[in-house]
Amino acid sequence: MVDYHAANNQSSTGGVQTYMEQENDWDRDLLLDPAWEKQQRKTFTAWCNSHLRKSGTQIENIEEDFRDGLKLMLLLEVISGERLAKPERGKMRVHKINNVNKALDFIASKGVKLVSIGAEEIVDGNAKMTLGMIWTIILRFAIQDISVEETSAKEGLLLWCQRKTAPYKNVNVQNFHISWKDGLAFNALIHRHRPDLIDYDSLRKDDPVTNLNNAFEVAEKHLDIPKMLDAEDIVGTLRPDEKAIMTYVSCFYHAFSGAQKAETAANRICKVLAVNQENEQMMEDYEKLASELLEWIRRTIPWLENRTQEKTVNDMQAKQEDFRDYRCVHKPPKVQEKCQLEISFNTLQTKLRLSNRPAFMPSEGRMVSDINGAWHSLEGAEKGYEEWILSEIRRLERLEHLAEKFHQKAAIHESWTDGKEAMLTQKDYETCTLSEVKALLRKHEAFESDLAAHQDRVEQIAAIAQELYSLSYADSASVNARCQKICDQWDSLGTLTQSRKESLERTEKQLESIDELYLEYAKRAAPFNNWMEGAMEDLQDMFIVHNIEEIQGLITAHEQFKSTLAEANKEREAIQAIQAEVQKIAQSNGIKLSGANPYTTITPESIDNKWEKAMDMVPLRDNALQDELNKQNSNDSLRAKFATQANTVGAYIQAKMEEIGRISIEMNGTLEDQLTNLKDYQTTILSYMPEINTLEGSHQLIQEALIFDNQYTSYTMEHLRVGWEQLLTTIARTINEVENQILTRDAKGISQEQLYEYRASFNHFDKDHSGALMAEEFKACLISLGYDVENDKGDSEFARIMSIVDPNGSGAVTFQAFIDFMSRETTDTDSADQVIASFKILAADKNFITADELRRELPPDQAEYCIARMAPYTGPDAIPGALDYMSFSTALYGESDL
Repeated sequence: MVDYHAANNQSSTGGVQTYMEQENDWDRDLLLDPAWEKQQRKTFTAWCNSHLRKSGTQIENIEEDFRDGLKLMLLLEVISGERLAKPERGKMRVHKINNVNKALDFIASKGVKLVSIGAEEIVDGNAKMTLGMIWTIILRFAIQDISVEETSAKEGLLLWCQRKTAPYKNVNVQNFHISWKDGLAFNALIHRHRPDLIDYDSLRKDDPVTNLNNAFEVAEKHLDIPKMLDAEDIVGTLRPDEKAIMTYVSCFYHAFSGAQKAETAANRICKVLAVNQENEQMMEDYEKLASELLEWIRRTIPWLENRTQEKTVNDMQAKQEDFRDYRCVHKPPKVQEKCQLEISFNTLQTKLRLSNRPAFMPSEGRMVSDINGAWHSLEGAEKGYEEWILSEIRRLERLEHLAEKFHQKAAIHESWTDGKEAMLTQKDYETCTLSEVKALLRKHEAFESDLAAHQDRVEQIAAIAQELYSLSYADSASVNARCQKICDQWDSLGTLTQSRKESLERTEKQLESIDELYLEYAKRAAPFNNWMEGAMEDLQDMFIVHNIEEIQGLITAHEQFKSTLAEANKEREAIQAIQAEVQKIAQSNGIKLSGANPYTTITPESIDNKWEKAMDMVPLRDNALQDELNKQNSNDSLRAKFATQANTVGAYIQAKMEEIGRISIEMNGTLEDQLTNLKDYQTTILSYMPEINTLEGSHQLIQEALIFDNQYTSYTMEHLRVGWEQLLTTIARTINEVENQILTRDAKGISQEQLYEYRASFNHFDKDHSGALMAEEFKACLISLGYDVENDKGDSEFARIMSIVDPNGSGAVTFQAFIDFMSRETTDTDSADQVIASFKILAADKNFITADELRRELPPDQAEYCIARMAPYTGPDAIPGALDYMSFSTALYGESDL
């Protein structure tokens, strides 16, 4: 057995030692009283478990569970907050004795004199020695430090009880046994501190069991004080065990002594959390608005990037109308949302700086720069979409023109080829005379000439079909099919022509008579007829022009065509003279003509009819060209009208942008006056909106007239829209900057004179009036305000200051950052250390806190706020449900990620 009496004689001194010696001199015979021993076992066991549960364990049998010394060492670590020597994990008796000795050594090191308590007795499960040791621990760690008006330990605890229960009837605390037997003293202590938990007036002195049970149950449920005694044990003994009562009452003392500290700590936490909750709500609102705007942009860009081609000009013009509706109806509210998003972001950052919180970093992809980038992509897609619509309209107009031209030429060619295959396949020459065969041969030669003349038209038809296909004409399949049919028929005609010619030449030896005059007529009539058909095609040809120069070119070409009509008429008269000569010869020689010219189907009547039709088409062509000239003159007037309005609006926007730049730099009067003037200025600018709408109307007339260029102005509607949006955004941003300056001035206590001084210094060094100071300009400004930033030491100080005012390293310092720096170091703000200290008080000096403790000490909404965000505590002293308030507190101030 180890004698700790001698070991502690030298180390135990003073009043505390004297008291401990008196208390350790407990009556072993009285301890043998079964009633007292039962009360002490229950009380001491509950008291030990109230501390051991913090480490996630407990005991069942007080003399058995401490025998190996492990839980005894753990208990001392929990109640002292200190680490003991590493225990031995062996199961042998010597290991257990060594562990108990380590615990007894620690108790002795705290100035406690242990009388006749040795490690062997504890290891052997000696109940008397174990209870005595636990009582010694309770005295040292739960009762010794109690102090009331210069009295301590037992006397101090008794005085505290007397003071707290003095106002209550039927309560007279004189000791720690009989005075507590009726249970009223326990209820009075609870009611004094927590009147909401006890209805004291309903208690009766003659019902001690009910009184005791009520106090014990309330303490266990609401005060986290475990039930250490049974009411029946106290009432059933003549004199309750003093040590058990003292142990129980000391728990009440410790529970209530920290109430005031907890309230103060809770108030501080509530204040900090209220600020944080408000900021988080603003962050959520920003994230929501940013997400919705980005989603709208994400949905809109694919629509603007859609290049699905339409089949007709009308369909593309419908798309153009949809795009105009998007520009005038759907986009303007989104421009306002984008501006409001930037204002909200700037206001939130200002509030975070004023409350000493870290700057708000939106989630990935939702930064203001990300939104500006997405907006830039949207505007790029707008420009590309508008250009594509205009180019598609031009393409479809050309396609429709080419298609009409193709079908016109194809119809003429098909009309010419109709019956030609039947003619070439007939065998009429087998029964003809020589003259008739010669006539057939000459007729065939004329046909070959006609066939060659139509070769150019066939090539034109094939070229137009190929161009329609290359331009993705919607009905190119039918065009190609018709073109292929014409080409196949043309090849067949060539083959049949060659075959008939060979047949006629075989019989030509027998048939020699030929009518040279008819042949000459046929040879001259066919080219002239083809020329007339080509001229009629040209006179009926559709045209598309976009300016006066193009229509004047067509008019010039038409005049040149008319100048050739006299020569053509001479050719017509010459051909008609050949036919007249035939008639003259026939009449003069008495020849009876058998019918039409055997070498050609072109009659003089048909030539005259076509000539008359061509002459009728000439004035119609004149009128069509003149109408188009009038239209182009009207379009030129529209260009001039739009240019006049655009030049006025562009100059207005440029002037207002320059005025806003000067206003943002000069800023005369108080901040409130500046804000009022800026808002009035904003109203003045918005009143100019009807001029913008008028310009939009003129632009719509330009587009409806399909006018694609304007030589009278360098402004485009797109440039003016962007300039107008930038003007509105700039005045809104300037108003927001003044509002943030007012918010900073009121929060920091900056006088109007100080703001004037700051603005004067800032403007003095802002030589280029850009609204920001470069690094060297800012350094000169600091020197003018008395800062020592010139020597080597000053360089490091200047680098520190730049890291504050320019955290992104852009090399420029805005006026808002400048006044934030000038005022931030004089402001009294909460810190992470203060919040951690407050939580430590609520947690009863533990390194963690539980959800029940948060709900007990904080308002419900803020308690649940903390519980939802605190990470589980993982320290060596962790228990189930332990929460880490330290990392939570530092996260509030940006020192780690929450």
